[in-house]
Amino acid sequence: MIRIGIHGASGKMGQEIARCLNGNEKAKLNVVYSVDEITHHLDKSVLIANSLDELFANSDVVIDFTIKQGAINLINYARTNPKPLVIGTTGLGEEGDALINTASNAMPILWASNMSLGVAILNHLVFTASKALREFDIEIVEMHHKHKKDAPSGTALTLANSAANARELELKDVMITGREGMSGEREKDSIAVMALRGGDIVGRHTVGFYNDGEFVELNHTATSRATFAKGAIKAAIWLVNQPNARYTINDCLGL
Repeated sequence: MIRIGIHGASGKMGQEIARCLNGNEKAKLNVVYSVDEITHHLDKSVLIANSLDELFANSDVVIDFTIKQGAINLINYARTNPKPLVIGTTGLGEEGDALINTASNAMPILWASNMSLGVAILNHLVFTASKALREFDIEIVEMHHKHKKDAPSGTALTLANSAANARELELKDVMITGREGMSGEREKDSIAVMALRGGDIVGRHTVGFYNDGEFVELNHTATSRATFAKGAIKAAIWLVNQPNARYTINDCLGL
C-alpha cells in the first residue's frame, strides 16, 4: 500500500484528495501537512505532521496543492531530501519551472496545470487543430471561481502553449491577455487568453478557432474538484516507481 502525504491539506484540493483516497485499493492517506489549521475531519490513522521532515518521513509520495511560495519551499526542501512529488500548484512562473527542472535530477516530479484526463485529451486536440487550421484565429477563454488567485489559469496557459507550439511560435511573443480602447485590428498570429472569475465555477476552458465563414470551439468543463483529486492520486501511484525525471500528466496516462 502506497503511503501518500498531502502538502496543503487545509485547502479545498487537499480536502478533496483526502476524501477521494477513502477506499483506494492501492494507496492510503498516511500523513498531512499544512501551514494553516486543518479543521476538517481526518481518520484517526492519519498523522498530522508538524514539519516537512515529518511529512517526508511518513510518506512514499507527496501531493502538493498550495500556493507558489508553498510549492517552491516544498521543492527546495526535497532537493536535499528526495521524495517523489506530484505538484498541482499553478502560477509558479519561470522561477518555479526552473526549480522543478533542477530538482527532477534528484527525484521523479510530475507537475501538471490540470490533473484531469479530459483536459489532457483537450490539449492533444488543441495541438492538432492549431496545426491543421493554420489560418484560423485562436482565442482562449477560461472561467474559474472567485477565489482563484492566478490568472490566466495554468491550464489555459498550457493550452495556449500547445497551440503556439503547433504553429512553431513562441507563446511569449504572440500571447495577449486583454483588450481595451482602440486596440487596433487583431494581429494574425496572436493568441488571446482571457480570464473570467465568479461564483463557485470549478473550471471551464474554451479554445476557439475562428475564420471567415466558420469557427470551431473545443471546451472542457469540470463540475467537481474530485476530477482533479482522482487524477492527482492516479499520478502519485504511478510516479512512485518512476526514475528521476520531470513528468507530465500525459506520461502518467500514456498519451
